[in-house]
Amino acid sequence: MNSAFVVILRRDLQIAFRRVSELANPLLFFVIVASLFPLALSPDAAQLRSVGTGVLWVAALLSSLLALEGLFRADADDGSLEQLMLSPVPATITALAKVTAHWLVTVVPLVVLMPMLGLLFYLPLEALPVMAFALLLATPTLSVLVALGAALTVSLRRGGSIVGLLVLPLTAPLLIFGTRAADLSLHGESAAGPLYLLAALAVFAVALGPLAIAAALKVGLD
Repeated sequence: MNSAFVVILRRDLQIAFRRVSELANPLLFFVIVASLFPLALSPDAAQLRSVGTGVLWVAALLSSLLALEGLFRADADDGSLEQLMLSPVPATITALAKVTAHWLVTVVPLVVLMPMLGLLFYLPLEALPVMAFALLLATPTLSVLVALGAALTVSLRRGGSIVGLLVLPLTAPLLIFGTRAADLSLHGESAAGPLYLLAALAVFAVALGPLAIAAALKVGLD
């Protein structure tokens, strides 16, 4: 099982890094959206600081959706996804490997960029690590939700907009807990509560998400 997971993960990473333009799209979108808000709003530091956490979190959630179209679509078009589902490897291992690849190439770079973009909104330096850590805890759940939506619409040619409508309402708890953790850190208070909730959601998503994604893939391919 471990070798199959590693093989599928390595294959997806190699394919992702061959498509540099597709890999850079979510990052460029995140940087552009976060950079435009300070230009559109007042240059007042207090006002930018008050909206900075919300802007960065919404931009990060939207950026992660840009890569969902290619999560299962290319493999479904060339028939390799169906071969993976018919192979002796459990479908949950395949789903977990693909979600891990999506997390590594799409979501982790957003976590790295968030503290740097937080400086555009005059966020305190001591609050930036908490924001990045909160986003890191939220990203496993986000990747599972994106993969589940992509699996449900894998047979649709233009399922990206549908997936967005399916996934975005489900990200509300992540947005609430993530921005709450950032606000607490901005005011010098402990952000342990929201961080624990994000960690609990991540454990729940990683434990049960591959099962739901595997079932959705089987339904989508039938």
